[in-house]
Amino acid sequence: MPGRARSGLAALGRLGIVAAVLAVGATAVFVTTKVTTPEAGRTTTDIPALSVPAVDVEPGSTAPVNATVAGSPVANTQPVQQQPQPQSNKTPLAVWADKVSTVTNIPARALVAYGNAELALRDSQPACRVSWATLAGIGRIESNHGQYAGAVLQANGYPSKAIVGVPLDGSAGVRAIGDTDGGRFDGDPNYDRAVGPMQFIPSTWAKWGGGYDPQQIDAAALAAAKYLCAGGRDMSSAAGWWQGILSYNNSVEYAQKVFGLADSYAKAAQAVKVS
Repeated sequence: MPGRARSGLAALGRLGIVAAVLAVGATAVFVTTKVTTPEAGRTTTDIPALSVPAVDVEPGSTAPVNATVAGSPVANTQPVQQQPQPQSNKTPLAVWADKVSTVTNIPARALVAYGNAELALRDSQPACRVSWATLAGIGRIESNHGQYAGAVLQANGYPSKAIVGVPLDGSAGVRAIGDTDGGRFDGDPNYDRAVGPMQFIPSTWAKWGGGYDPQQIDAAALAAAKYLCAGGRDMSSAAGWWQGILSYNNSVEYAQKVFGLADSYAKAAQAVKVS
C-alpha cells in the first residue's frame, strides 16, 4: 500500500498478506460492486495473495530479473483504453502482450497496461527503470490482474465488476481512515476503501491518479509506477526495489511474494520474441 509514513497510502486494507500493512496490520479483504456505482457490499476471505508463495530472499539483497518492453509508450499521461483490433493492426505492445500472456498466464489486456506504464516511466523518469514485471507482481497480489472474485478484465481496461476493499473504519487489524472522496471512488461516504486493480485509497489516488478512474487498469498501473518511482528511486537496484515495494505495502512477506512473481514473470518473458 503506497505510502509507509506518507500522507497518501495507496491500499491500506488492500488484499494482500495477512500481515502488517503499513505497520498497521491491516488484513485485506475485498468486495465487488458495479463499476459505475460502487457500493458497500459483502466481504469475502477469498484473497488472491494467499495462494502466492513468499520466496526466501533477504530484503535488500537483490532485485528480480529485469525484462524490459521494447518500443514506445502508447500514452504518457492518460489510459490506453485499448479496443479490440485485428491481429494485423495490433501495436507492437499488444503483440508483445499476446505472446507474454501465453507464458505467464497474465491477461494480455493487463500486460498492455503494465508494459505501457514501464514505457511511459522510461520516457518521463528514465533513471527509475521500473519493470512491467514488478507492476504485474503487484497486480497479481492486489486483484489477480483485475480478475478478483470472478471479474473479467474488459478490452477498455475496466473489470466487469468494480474492485472495492473493506471500510477502513479502525476495526480489528484495519487502520481508521475517514472518507476523503465523498464516496466517489469507493461508494462509501463514511470511510475510505482501497479501490481498483492496483488497490489505491482515494486520498492517494488524488495525488497519483491524474484525475482518472482507479478501476481502469491503464491508469492504475501508471499511477503505481509513478508511486514506486517517487523520490528518484532506482527500481532496478536491490535497495531501490525493496524500498519501493515496502513503501507500497510495509510487509516483508508481501515484498517477497511480489519478488517471486516479478522474477518468474520476467524470466518467462525472456523467451518471447517479437519481430
